[in-house]
Amino acid sequence: MNALLVYPEFPDTYWSFKHALPFGGKRSSYPPLGLMTISSMFPAHWNQRLVDMNICPLKDSDLKWADIVFASAMIVQQHSLRSVIDRCKKFGCKVAVGGPYISTGSQYVDDADFVFIGEAETTLPEFIHDLELGIPQHIYRSDQRPDLTLSPIPNFKIIDGRYYSSMSVQFSRGCPFNCEFCDIIEIYGRVPRTKSNKQMLDEFDALRQAGWRGGVFIADDNFIGNKKNVKKLMPELCEWMERNEYPFRLITEASINLADDDDLLELMKRARFQQVFIGLETPVEESLKEARKGQNARRSLIDGVRKIQSYGMEVMAGFIVGFDSDPRDIFERQIEFIRLSAIPMAVVGLLTAMPDTQLWRRLEKEGRLLAESTSNHTDCTLNFVTKMEPDVLLEGYKTILRTINAPVEFYARACESLKNTSSGYGLSELVTIDRVVSCVRILFKLGILDSWRREFWGFLRTVYSESRSLLPEAMVLAAKGYHVRKITEQYCGPFVRHSFREPGSNDALASP
Repeated sequence: MNALLVYPEFPDTYWSFKHALPFGGKRSSYPPLGLMTISSMFPAHWNQRLVDMNICPLKDSDLKWADIVFASAMIVQQHSLRSVIDRCKKFGCKVAVGGPYISTGSQYVDDADFVFIGEAETTLPEFIHDLELGIPQHIYRSDQRPDLTLSPIPNFKIIDGRYYSSMSVQFSRGCPFNCEFCDIIEIYGRVPRTKSNKQMLDEFDALRQAGWRGGVFIADDNFIGNKKNVKKLMPELCEWMERNEYPFRLITEASINLADDDDLLELMKRARFQQVFIGLETPVEESLKEARKGQNARRSLIDGVRKIQSYGMEVMAGFIVGFDSDPRDIFERQIEFIRLSAIPMAVVGLLTAMPDTQLWRRLEKEGRLLAESTSNHTDCTLNFVTKMEPDVLLEGYKTILRTINAPVEFYARACESLKNTSSGYGLSELVTIDRVVSCVRILFKLGILDSWRREFWGFLRTVYSESRSLLPEAMVLAAKGYHVRKITEQYCGPFVRHSFREPGSNDALASP
């Protein structure tokens, strides 16, 4: 059996990092962890190949080789997945589809030969059994939440790690919170399940033995969702990192209540966690209540961010506008909040009703749904009737993007973030030939060719004057800032020039 694993292409969004990756000679941020996991579940006698369309195109020769194609996708990859299914049918190749998109939108891929709804640990073994008996079914569905201690080590050997900026592993699935707009709790449940400590360390061993050094994304939707088990893992993970001389830079996602646990923050600092993404959403209390985001309400979000930064972790964050409860000045309030938070990578999206979420069901009942979600929250489209006038909402949203992603604003927040996290372990400890080459590319592109080179050099001068050891991290942030600027220009047009502002300056910046 020749099994071809195919990962559809992502559109160009804030999360694609398309414009930043070339500086490091990379083509994609992360490999397809789901496909790598099911690869380890295939029978040993099957031949396997993996084509990540974010790395290289899917060739006709790949489809001619395959007896069956397995494709997994998120909603944002739906158009690329559609083309994969169509090409498989053209070549008479059987195609099986699964992943988060299929779990909430299986009706859109019903023409695939095999459809998997639910998590693969419960559906794939049954399918393989039926396939080898010659009696495969069209749909394999399971509402069970599988025990993750039964999940295999992902097959890291099936990918070419040279083209990824980071690797991925997963400790848990599910989240204990009840955010109205979130589809994670619908797909994976509100009782976070975790792997064992041994499983996680075995996965880290496998990555290290595969020769990987660099970023590792612990791809949990909320790393601290099951805080009890995380606290059992962390001491062993710290010891593993120390024993192996810190081969990885760790990244994850967590809720803001991480700031309430100093012991856990200290362990994460010891294990060299360098970045954490947090869904902050909005500074408006009424909108947080509307979204059922209780973990963010009745607290100082700014203080929480600064607490996490003080343990050496750069905070990335997501923000949302478009709640029914948003006041008319929400755009100015979001801008000011992002400035005060010193979060360089502040991704602001329009509220979107994802399929089968509580928000989707409420809006459907109210007769306000307009279209299916593309899951591209930053493409300036609305899929439901908003309380605020659409023109006002969209123009205000674009004002946020034009402001926070302008070089003068981005560099000012980046400087503050570097100061706030400087007590941690920076990229400067991990100087490699690849990183030197990346820095040279960034200096050439942003320091010589770019029209915003004056602002770039002002940023580097400020960082150098305060702590020259932070320059490698500043370079990385500058590359990310270039990416978000290019994406913003696609949606909002070119930026208006402003001079570089020293971080901490009291001079107010007008919105571009």
